Amino acid sequence: MDRNIEEEIKAHLMQTNERFRELHHQHLEYDRLVHELENKHVLTGPEEIEEHRLKKLKLHLKDEMEQMVSEYRLASAGA
Repeated sequence: MDRNIEEEIKAHLMQTNERFRELHHQHLEYDRLVHELENKHVLTGPEEIEEHRLKKLKLHLKDEMEQMVSEYRLASAGA
């Protein structure tokens, strides 16, 4: 998909879809937490587990947002 079109759809969903906004904000929060952990010189065992958990959660949210973008694109194409 054209990157500009994808960005336009995301911007539209950010303005019009509360669930998409929630997912986006939660993704940003997980990203911030991951960066905090990555900036440490040494991670404890629990911190490594938490980093892995946060990365999986971020990926899940990204997948869910991408699914919403795809669904919107398909619905718009059929309209």
